[in-house]
Amino acid sequence: MIDYTVKEIEKTVLIGLITPEQNEEKAQEYLDELAFLTYTAGGEVSGRFTQKLDHPHPKTYIGSGKLDQVKEYILENDISTAIFDDELSPAQMRNIEKVLECKILDRTNLILDIFAQRATTSYAVTQVELAQYQYLLPRLTGMWTHLSRQKGGIGLRGPGETEIETDRRIVRDKIALLRKKLAKIDKQMAVQRNNRGKLVRVALVGYTNVGKSTLMNLISKSKVFAENKLFATLDTTVRKVVIKNLPFLMTDTVGFIRKLPTQLVESFKSTLDEVREADLLVHVVDISHPNFEAHIASVNQILKEIDSLHKPILMVFNKIDAYQPETIDEDDLVTEKSKKHYSLREWEHTYLKKENDPAVFISAKTKENIDLLRKTLYEEVRSIHITRFPYNDFLYTEYEE
Repeated sequence: MIDYTVKEIEKTVLIGLITPEQNEEKAQEYLDELAFLTYTAGGEVSGRFTQKLDHPHPKTYIGSGKLDQVKEYILENDISTAIFDDELSPAQMRNIEKVLECKILDRTNLILDIFAQRATTSYAVTQVELAQYQYLLPRLTGMWTHLSRQKGGIGLRGPGETEIETDRRIVRDKIALLRKKLAKIDKQMAVQRNNRGKLVRVALVGYTNVGKSTLMNLISKSKVFAENKLFATLDTTVRKVVIKNLPFLMTDTVGFIRKLPTQLVESFKSTLDEVREADLLVHVVDISHPNFEAHIASVNQILKEIDSLHKPILMVFNKIDAYQPETIDEDDLVTEKSKKHYSLREWEHTYLKKENDPAVFISAKTKENIDLLRKTLYEEVRSIHITRFPYNDFLYTEYEE
């Protein structure tokens, strides 16, 4: 996989739609996330554009008038890249590129590019490369010439040959080869999971950038890579953890995200297998994010798709140190109190606690309530352990600090 070096930060514009299914507030929320993705990939967002449409324009995603407006902004501000919030069809991408005359990326391509940056091990590189080729195959006509014109940057970190190939057969052969390689690695990882014995398995799951790796480091006393960027962790990390006298295995997994490319779901099968085969899921949530409830729903949807939503789940609401509710002035008799005004204490007594029992509110950064998390985690693992090892009486003592 070729790694193109970005010599300078790329100036980008973001483009999204307001539809009957996606109101203006939701559209702006998605663009906020797209902006963070762009920052993670190494770009700078200079402007945003949205348009109200019942559905994406089949030829150009947005209307011709709005596209001309975007083109004018691109020329006036020396923009190099336009990024669209949804996956574009090959025809849409070609038509838009003819009008805007700049690099065109969609959300899927951007996420794949970030994965290409983050992949370090042979397994992760293979997974990402397969996803990239699957995305690339129907777009060969435009993408190969696209790659030959550009000299690197966001969305252009591979996959590529040393010479630009235009033969679809070569790409299909490459996909088949990568699938065989992954199948072989998947078997090896399945054997590794089987060799771990009957220890209880705990998997950390959650939206990307909610603090799973930081929490993993705190509980397991290890040094898993953690950074305040999206998809900091791609490779599955497994550590043996002992709380009091109870041993279990903890796995850190890749973060989920809304509109996760289907190519990545298929490529990261083994990572998701760690979730499927876990005995207990620790769902980590960034409660300081204004849309954390939507993040919970997105993660639950993916867990449902991989048949894992039925498993025991411990909800961990992280980053309470960064949580700041909006305040209402005492003299304000108009503003109605809503969820955005809830204090942490109020959240703890809402459905978050009642419907997600057990649930713990913590800060992995400041270590607030970590002892409570350890105690709750111990009790959850112990209840599973008892059914597996009913004669280990020494484990049945109550948790002590």
